[in-house]
Amino acid sequence: MSDASRISRQLSLCAVMETIVHSGPISRASVAKQTGLSKQTISEIARLLENDGWIRETGRTSGHVGRSAVTYEIVPDAACIAAVDLGGTKARAAIADLSCNVLAELVEPTDEKGGVHVVRQIARMCRDVARHNDIDFEKVRLAVIGVPGVPDPDTGRVLMAPNIADIETFDVVDKLRQELGRDVFVENDVNLAVLGEHWIGTGSGVDDLAYVALGTGIGAGIMVGGELVRGSAHAAGELGFLPFGADPFEPESLRVGALERVTATFGMRDRYRQLTGKDEDVPGIFDAAASGDAAALTVLDETAKLVARAVAAICAVTGPGRVVLGGSIGSRDEIADRVREFARLCFPREIDIAVSSLGTQAAIVGAAAVGLSHLHATLFSGGVPGAAIALPPRDVVKFGGARA
Repeated sequence: MSDASRISRQLSLCAVMETIVHSGPISRASVAKQTGLSKQTISEIARLLENDGWIRETGRTSGHVGRSAVTYEIVPDAACIAAVDLGGTKARAAIADLSCNVLAELVEPTDEKGGVHVVRQIARMCRDVARHNDIDFEKVRLAVIGVPGVPDPDTGRVLMAPNIADIETFDVVDKLRQELGRDVFVENDVNLAVLGEHWIGTGSGVDDLAYVALGTGIGAGIMVGGELVRGSAHAAGELGFLPFGADPFEPESLRVGALERVTATFGMRDRYRQLTGKDEDVPGIFDAAASGDAAALTVLDETAKLVARAVAAICAVTGPGRVVLGGSIGSRDEIADRVREFARLCFPREIDIAVSSLGTQAAIVGAAAVGLSHLHATLFSGGVPGAAIALPPRDVVKFGGARA
């Protein structure tokens, strides 16, 4: 087969597969109508995909004049992806199939020992979530791991991750590949979250988008023109290092970030302790605020003002059409409502500020999107430039699944 024929064949295969993924169950005639390919080409490709186990017959069309036609759909669990969201306090692992369904999910506290112990925890959780839900781990072709730091593509290390001990000291990517026995992609967790929100969440259809996560830390995922912004050092969106909040010239600000020191979990607890002399966790601070506690209300106001300044900084530089707030703290109405109020006072234009619709699954959804794109390219594009399968639209995806 000539190169031109091979490229044409691969492009046709991807077009057929994409149509079945997006529109199945679907007949060959309908695939031909949508792709513009001949019925003979469709039949040959459908036979190939069926023989290889990627699609299957689902029945026959009905309600039409003339003979009924065989319909096809994707075999969802022909291949799977492990998606992991590693946080400073919790780790979340999930298995997603080719139809973008989360088949199973497992959540547990992040190993406090950090470093290689966390890597082994991730690998174990991926296997556990499969085993507990009767998923053949051999079908898991790759893993996408979201981390609360900056993955260094040259060394495989995860930098600027103060909430995970010793994660900066070794090649995390290589160790994960050894532990999992699979190809592994490591990405910043908030970058994954903005991809998830852009795909099927609150930011769906908004190509200039920012996702601001506030929880154990603070960070942002930023998209411009539908493309993720990473920056030359892959550290774009590290809001914790904005030079306000705490003194940016103090050594602790270089380690954690001046803004993160005063806005995230530990900053809120420290501020409440300063005002009251009491130790309280963040949920307790929110409960106290709901009861009218003046110190707790001050903590929420001060936190929201700082987040509003960070949002205004993003808007001044990238001009997003929407800013999505997420994370265990940022997604709470008590914070989101205040951020909207304070943003109006420090930025001259109206900012569309919304709360994440994906919640704790935002990074998992983004990891699935990255994984599916890589998996489709590996399985069906054959290395041909331009041969790709687009992710299905929001109204086709059924995201959610069992918990282990």
